[in-house]
Amino acid sequence: MDCSTQLDIVIVNYNSTDYLLRCLESVYRELDGRAVNIYVADNGSKDDVSRLLDQFPEIDLHINACNIGFARAVNQCIEKSSSRYLLILNPDTIIGKKCFDSVLEFMESHQRVGVLGPKIYDHDFKVQGSARSFPTLATALFGRNTILTRLFPDNRVSRKNILNTLSDGSTPMGVDWLSGACMFVRRTAVDAVGGLDNHFFMYWEDADWCIRLKNAGWDIIYFPAAFVVHFVGGSSERNLMKAVLEFHKSAYYFFNKYYPSPFGVLKPLVIMGLSVRVCFVLAVHGIRRWISKNENCSA
Repeated sequence: MDCSTQLDIVIVNYNSTDYLLRCLESVYRELDGRAVNIYVADNGSKDDVSRLLDQFPEIDLHINACNIGFARAVNQCIEKSSSRYLLILNPDTIIGKKCFDSVLEFMESHQRVGVLGPKIYDHDFKVQGSARSFPTLATALFGRNTILTRLFPDNRVSRKNILNTLSDGSTPMGVDWLSGACMFVRRTAVDAVGGLDNHFFMYWEDADWCIRLKNAGWDIIYFPAAFVVHFVGGSSERNLMKAVLEFHKSAYYFFNKYYPSPFGVLKPLVIMGLSVRVCFVLAVHGIRRWISKNENCSA
């Protein structure tokens, strides 16, 4: 790999190779000749990830024998990388026009930016809540995907939690944390605080990283002048039960890490609350699938 490049791109793949191929096409299109290193860590996919080398032979592909988790796979790639900036990117994303040029120009001129996240659209071009306040116990009720936020999207608590709802759509703004679906990270910031916490198998590792970076004095910036499109759940939808369980396991680890004694007395309530939430989320998904299946059968 070329050690003189400005940017290293890190992608973790798990049974999302079709998405990944499309993602890489958009990456190279928007790079417009800019030299980069691209590292792909595959977590034991069953959809023939090696075929990406037929189209992109220059990519550094590392295939793990099993799913070692998102954080560990990202850290594998970070250890290999050497450029001034890292882009942590989900395989189920499409890079928007001029994204690299605008982001890297901004980070070059703002040296205290440790992490930057562009605007993230859903596949139907609705803006995702990718810039947020640090999680609190209220996040369980008013987080981005909770039922209360979906029913009452403009409520005051959710607006305080989902910070990009306060954005004017173009001006960079400081936030607490950013979605790991697309994060530009400064190398010296990573050197200062280390990589992702391997205790997070998947989910919440991005919030943890941003807390550590912010505590070390780095700025966390939401940058809506650049954008990506994120097809949410490219791999997690294929194993919904595991994804839901890992989300809540990581939420409990996050609570333990950042809410020690005297909050420890709340652990039984947190465990009970998370357990109820797991059942509720799975029930909602089950109902949606049942409705979708019956609509398809009647069509």
